[in-house]
Amino acid sequence: MKKALSAVILLLLCSAAFAQDGTVFDLSGYGVRIEPDKRLIAVLATLEVAGADTQLAPEGEKLRNRIRASTKDISPDLRQKIEIFVNQYKRRHPETKPSEIAAPFISMAYALTPAPALAEPFRSVDLPDDLLEVLDFSVLVREFYSSPGMAAEIDSIFKEYQDLTERLRPSAREMVTDVLDYLHTRPELRYIERVKVETKKGSETITAYEPRERERTFTIVPEMLNSKGTINFLNITDDYYAIVPPGTDLSASEVRRGFLQFVLDPLVLQTSKEIREKQEAFRKLVADRRAAGGTVSADPYLTISRSLVAAVDAREEQYRKEKISTAQARSKIPLMKTDEEKQQVVAELERVKGLLSDEAALQLSESYEQGAVFCFYFAEKLRGIEESGFDIASSLKDWIISLEPEKENGRIEMFADARKRAMEERAKGNTSLVIETTLVENPLTNKLLEIDKLADTGKYADAETALKKLLDEAPTELPRIYYALGRLSSRSAEGIKDPEEQNSRLIKAKTFYDNVLRSATINTDPGLLSSTYFALGRIYEFYKQPEYALKIYDAALKIGKVEGGAYEEAFEAKKKLVGNN
Repeated sequence: MKKALSAVILLLLCSAAFAQDGTVFDLSGYGVRIEPDKRLIAVLATLEVAGADTQLAPEGEKLRNRIRASTKDISPDLRQKIEIFVNQYKRRHPETKPSEIAAPFISMAYALTPAPALAEPFRSVDLPDDLLEVLDFSVLVREFYSSPGMAAEIDSIFKEYQDLTERLRPSAREMVTDVLDYLHTRPELRYIERVKVETKKGSETITAYEPRERERTFTIVPEMLNSKGTINFLNITDDYYAIVPPGTDLSASEVRRGFLQFVLDPLVLQTSKEIREKQEAFRKLVADRRAAGGTVSADPYLTISRSLVAAVDAREEQYRKEKISTAQARSKIPLMKTDEEKQQVVAELERVKGLLSDEAALQLSESYEQGAVFCFYFAEKLRGIEESGFDIASSLKDWIISLEPEKENGRIEMFADARKRAMEERAKGNTSLVIETTLVENPLTNKLLEIDKLADTGKYADAETALKKLLDEAPTELPRIYYALGRLSSRSAEGIKDPEEQNSRLIKAKTFYDNVLRSATINTDPGLLSSTYFALGRIYEFYKQPEYALKIYDAALKIGKVEGGAYEEAFEAKKKLVGNN
């Protein structure tokens, strides 16, 4: 799980309401779907007949009780067959935790055809061993599904899952924007492969290669019967699935790594020629790591892809938190009365940056030990493009060309001291990194964080009421509060079908952003002003007023590259707007 700074949130970056082309943010435009799956519900409901003992979230426990009540009259013969199958599997895997028992059955669910057929695939050596081991369970799933009342019950559960789907959207949007803003890229949603086609012309066989286009998708699957705190990730050719239990914060979970894999995998495949040229050096690194007792895949594409994912995951988190901490320090220094107090703020900032650097080193070390042996190398390369705004896709080929596998053998030893310090910090907070810092001890920040979480659940009206109350409670912090109100109104406009209602919410957002600028003082954080101008520019773009949008983007650019600002975003938006006119 992602580690989090305690009480750190500035609500600065307006990644919220608009996609790169100025339209309302739509997850499907990035290949992301959020939808339940009847196949999975049917398989997990069948497992419940065997008395599954996984720990579920409260909503899952209610559904478990409902399923067990509705299946109490199921055929005794079917119940016995289900119990025998599951118990035999458990006996073959005595060390497997209850939360892990369901994993191969979940894989099997996605090998079946859609309900009601639920037909299993043709058996072949291409199917994973753990899937083949439980494939015969599909016969029992079909028999369970065809039992009296079960199809209707599963249909009912599927419809009820729509509420879970909506609750996941806010954190899904946050995850997608965080990742893509850092990488400055968009996911590849189409994959074109050359397929060999043979045709007969008389006695002659003509061989040709035709392009075939495949769609790539990343599907987040809400599932109440999934073990609490467990995320199952599947990659089936061009389809990526993340099965999540209720209460999952997608922006701070392993789903984020899965989405990174979805984004980065095709970029790695585009460097296949460069990777092939490194194979001999790669094989030597694999042999050396295995001789030292390490784990690493013999597949260079897999290793490079997983290394890149691990590097982005660790480095983006460190980069984002450093920006937040720096912005907090810069806003606090002008309030200090003496040079000594100012130096204390600077020293505290350096301490926090040191802790973040140590934690990143520990995360990378853990990934390295699990086989991502190039993660340190890619983390160094990422550091070089973070402020440039360059698309990672334009740099990756050069990174692969410069990669020298033999130099990645001693990485763990290089960061031994940093790892030790990070482990000591983790121990203070039990299992997660919690950095206590005077830079962010601000009651308003904590309240804004609480209100943001309220908005994440879709309770926009309650969040707006709470923010408006803060206008009276914290009159010296009006710009931040108005910015939060503008961002909230923008978020609430997403997905609204009624054009009049959407228009009303966007006008409210514009008014709040205008109020940020009206209430600003000489001490107002320039990053906040930069992000406000960028947000206003997006709104004017949305309303097809490019002249106004350009002027507002210019205002953001004049502020410069400040911490927490939107200089790069405004620059790219202006460049695209100028190119379209």
